Amino acid sequence: MAQVHVIALGGSLLRPEEEESREMWFGQLKQMLVHLEGLGAKVGIVVGGGAPAREGIEIARKHVSDERRLDEIGIAATRINATIIQQVLSQIGIDVAPEIPHSTEKGAELMREHAVVCMGGTLPGHTTDAVAVGLAAEAGASGCIIATNVPYVYDSDPRENPDAIHFESLTMSELGDICGVGEPLAAGASAVVDPVAVQIAMNDSLGLAIVDGRDMERLENAILGQRFKGTLVTP
Repeated sequence: MAQVHVIALGGSLLRPEEEESREMWFGQLKQMLVHLEGLGAKVGIVVGGGAPAREGIEIARKHVSDERRLDEIGIAATRINATIIQQVLSQIGIDVAPEIPHSTEKGAELMREHAVVCMGGTLPGHTTDAVAVGLAAEAGASGCIIATNVPYVYDSDPRENPDAIHFESLTMSELGDICGVGEPLAAGASAVVDPVAVQIAMNDSLGLAIVDGRDMERLENAILGQRFKGTLVTP
């Protein structure tokens, strides 16, 4: 039976400050997915909205007060980013699904037919972390990889607290104490792991791996179940 992997790719990973770094990252991503396809794996990639989502939401926020409507703007940005990844992979001959699914049920169905499925957001109130964890549950994965732009889960925001403590391992309940459980984030807001994603992982007894997705070796090690630098969260 094929190994099933689901990755939440933070939208920030598509827009590093230097274009050269972005091109190197894309090259490494392509190599990794060629390798995974060669192993016969099934891979679901759920892409975040990143800066385009935040910028779009902020433009509209002066005129739109409904958070769900603002979320729809963010969801549109995630689907653009997912299409970028989809087309990049299709260009090199990877068996990637030709459509961007709008639900985890459809995403799981396409994963049974293709080596790689790319998707973005689905519903207001659910970040792409939550979508990825939901897809992992639907597709029969044992866990989900959260690839972001920080190397670990910390006890506080390391950008604001230079003494923040990082964790190499946590239980799901400990992660919930840090990130919260089940409470949707405001449109455009972010957390290391979305509280809704934590709730879904708890409900479905899924493990999580939080890793710096800018480092493709760490990401691939986490996907393959090898030792990696990051935070391993057990159900």
